[in-house]
Amino acid sequence: MASSAVTPVSSLPVARTAGILVAAVAAAVAVNAVIAAIAVALGVPSTYGPITVPAYASMTVLGIAAGWVGWRFISRRAADPRRALTIAVPIVLVASFAPDLLLAVFRFIPGTTVGAVLALGLMHVATAAIAVPAYVLATRSR
Repeated sequence: MASSAVTPVSSLPVARTAGILVAAVAAAVAVNAVIAAIAVALGVPSTYGPITVPAYASMTVLGIAAGWVGWRFISRRAADPRRALTIAVPIVLVASFAPDLLLAVFRFIPGTTVGAVLALGLMHVATAAIAVPAYVLATRSR
């Protein structure tokens, strides 16, 4: 008996959402790679841990996943999700700079420079700029 390759209807929205989020991760990692390359070209050592591919790629995945969880939580629980997200997204983005600011002040990672910290902060902005439209697209009615 031949097996059917029909996807159950209930899994289509999950597959669509997963595809959108994977595309967002790929785009954000690619943009962050450009930011890292520019930072290196401007003098940040290529061996500086936070701007190496494993570091920024894993943090990009983690950031987009955590953002998605927060987005869905607010979307499902808030009385006015649009207003709540309009407030929450900028607050979370600004809060995401806290580790970078601490890094700039205390330089707890050897080789930290102002340029490196600025590159990391720009990666936060780029990731959010890619993730938020992806979240909107993923939550639209199917």
